[in-house]
Amino acid sequence: MLPITDRLLHLLGLEKTAFRIYAVSTLLLFLLFFLFRLLLRFLRLCRSFYITCRRLRCFPQPPRRNWLLGHLGMYLPNEAGLQDEKKVLDNMHNVLLVWMGPVLPLLVLVHPDYIKPLLGASAAIAPKDDLFYGFLKPWLGDGLLLSKGDKWSRHRRLLTPAFHFDILKPYMKIFNQCTDIMHAKWRHLAEGSAVSLDMFEHISLMTLDSLQKCVFSHNSNCQEKMSDYISAIIELSALSVRRQYRLHHYLDFIYYRSADGRRFRQACDMVHHFTTEVIQERRWALRQQGAEAWLKAKQGKTLDFIDVLLLARDEDGKELSDEDIRAEADTFMFEGHDTTSSGISWMLFNLAKYPEYQEKCREEIQEVMKGRELEELEWDDLTQLPFTTMCIKESLRQYPPVTLVSRQCTEDIKLPDGRIIPKGIICLVSIYGTHHNPTVWPDSKVYNPYRFDPDNPQQRSPLAYVPFSAGPRNCIGQSFAMAELRVVVALTLLRFRLSVDRTRKVRRKPELILRTENGLWLKVEPLPPRA
Repeated sequence: MLPITDRLLHLLGLEKTAFRIYAVSTLLLFLLFFLFRLLLRFLRLCRSFYITCRRLRCFPQPPRRNWLLGHLGMYLPNEAGLQDEKKVLDNMHNVLLVWMGPVLPLLVLVHPDYIKPLLGASAAIAPKDDLFYGFLKPWLGDGLLLSKGDKWSRHRRLLTPAFHFDILKPYMKIFNQCTDIMHAKWRHLAEGSAVSLDMFEHISLMTLDSLQKCVFSHNSNCQEKMSDYISAIIELSALSVRRQYRLHHYLDFIYYRSADGRRFRQACDMVHHFTTEVIQERRWALRQQGAEAWLKAKQGKTLDFIDVLLLARDEDGKELSDEDIRAEADTFMFEGHDTTSSGISWMLFNLAKYPEYQEKCREEIQEVMKGRELEELEWDDLTQLPFTTMCIKESLRQYPPVTLVSRQCTEDIKLPDGRIIPKGIICLVSIYGTHHNPTVWPDSKVYNPYRFDPDNPQQRSPLAYVPFSAGPRNCIGQSFAMAELRVVVALTLLRFRLSVDRTRKVRRKPELILRTENGLWLKVEPLPPRA
């Protein structure tokens, strides 16, 4: 028997019997075996980490703070952090290694040729990682943003028809109406003269209003009076960002006992209740009437996102569950409002900063609207705005709403120069870094719409410009976003003159999307009505 057995029985005050001696010895042997297995596991992890570190030595890295913190805190999500990042990118043009503490390496890719193997890989080989996207799971569920493998592939196939041009065309009326509501507010606030407004505040409400109408056919009047549902979405976005910068909140059992965690749960419940109620009401009506009668009753009305998903069937005739539809609707509301409002806000900022481009866009739009009584853009008008589209594309290059996307590969990935990204390493595809790479975009700080002149195409990789990502997991709603962008920008320039408010400095702030530290304030001056 083990020598420690007698000692342990004595400490426990138990009589030494043969059974107790054998039982305690057996338990101690199991404990030793368990500890030995843990030690082996730990040694394997150490060996695996050592091998990974050796394989990563071929990648350059900026100077670290120290061995413990690595690069933590060196590239903060603010204007200074973006400027520091730009200095690094001026010297490292392809791929670089950064350390989040002593044991978490990240590879940052900033060149079209180097992001190609990742963005071009299948969703099974290059899925999104859980570290950067996991916080959104309780809110968004297994929607397109977070799902993986076969489930993602099935949902992508089923959702693609929801973004077909025939579905998007009727949404134009919604884009026009929601922009009209926002402009009416601006005229009221301006009272005939110029007024300084925060673009993010007003445009975020406008995009939420239009999305709620496109997804649910629901009018909450949120641009005039905040609804509980809209308040919950805004709060969930803010709480998700805040959690990223509090390391102790990475642990669920700590986070959900904090004030932020409890608010997050309450907001999730509010959003899920609203979405589930709409889905169940529609599904009940669909089953009562039958698909044919239900569609007939919809004639003359806009077929919204929920309608399309309820009618969707896969190759085996199976429909999406209520939970699946809820996840996709919540994902669309989250991804659609923030990214589009960021794109529109930065576009208006650039036009305010460069009045010569603003005036050229305005002339183009006035030409399209000439002779019309109603100031309303139609689907076919979008192709008649080539210079405005050039300005939008250059703005999305300079200020991409989503600054990076992350992937964690399930197998080794070979880069163009022969270097290998080891399996399991988290890779950050820096959209901002690629769009500002001096070897790809000369004078990348300069706002120059003529980079996208269709009459003078430039020799660039298709992956040099990726505001909507690229490859199998690109943004499924990019046609929706570009249509709304053009409508809002066109109608705004038709009715208002924009200028930069020099009293308020613009300082960028990359969070889930590219925002500003203290709002994006522009002076808005109503133009006289068209003759």
